Amino acid sequence: MLITALAPAIWGSTYLVTTELLPPGRPLLAGVLRALPAGLLLIAFTRRLPKGEWWWRSLVLGALNIGVFFALLFVAAYRLPGGVAATVGAVQPLIAAGLSAALLGDRLSARTLLSGIAGVAGVSLLVLRSNAELDALGIAAALGGAVVMATGVVLSKRWTSPAPLLATTGWQLTAGGLLLLPVALLVEGPPPSHLTGANLLGYGYLSLIGAAVAYALWFRGIRALPPTSVTFLGLLSPVVATALGWLVLGQDLAPVQALGALIVLGSLVAAQTQRPRTPSKVVAGAPATTAAVRTRQSA
Repeated sequence: MLITALAPAIWGSTYLVTTELLPPGRPLLAGVLRALPAGLLLIAFTRRLPKGEWWWRSLVLGALNIGVFFALLFVAAYRLPGGVAATVGAVQPLIAAGLSAALLGDRLSARTLLSGIAGVAGVSLLVLRSNAELDALGIAAALGGAVVMATGVVLSKRWTSPAPLLATTGWQLTAGGLLLLPVALLVEGPPPSHLTGANLLGYGYLSLIGAAVAYALWFRGIRALPPTSVTFLGLLSPVVATALGWLVLGQDLAPVQALGALIVLGSLVAAQTQRPRTPSKVVAGAPATTAAVRTRQSA
């Protein structure tokens, strides 16, 4: 769990890197350069390509976890204040809990629901401002991003790849980056003709650390943990982003923000320490039953 938590903690540094090192107004380019080089590097390192049904499964998972998610995140970021987008995105654990019940046979618990609601409330106190303006399309994009990411996490659990973790991570990053590439060229045009050393350092960090390392840890966590537990860990990203803004950029941290961070951390602890109702395992494409698991354990 702690290793998996490193992934959203790393993603929490994206705001700092973007504002301080990357050229302004190119979020889709950042998404492409974050995903595609990392994916190709992992494929070259593992020397493994998908086989059979994993060609289309990698495309679907890469679209959900990376390509479509980044595009919707871009729309939400442009049409909503960051606090509104983050608050709407915080519903992802609740969506994942519902999808896990539908696709994996997990049972919803009152503790999970209350923890999810507390997480949304905590994020809103942490990042939401009273003068924030709402936009219907932006909210729809932020909610859509939460839905596709939660779906990607649950399907990643249902479709467990027989290939090594780094190979599977490379397939998804490459697929997501290739899907995002034409969108970036259409919306933002060709890349800048000149990139500074700071720009290259920022893109290198996002690709190697923010994608290759972080997504490998994230997908490893999906294999080992229930999907709902994994998505709750994603709430660490706004906490880390706020903490880095305070420590590195000297941004103000109000008491209500500190309270929001404590509520978020409390919801994470409550979600992670509850006793799981089912193992969130899928055998031969169908949810494993509790009775079958007990039989294997007694054997």
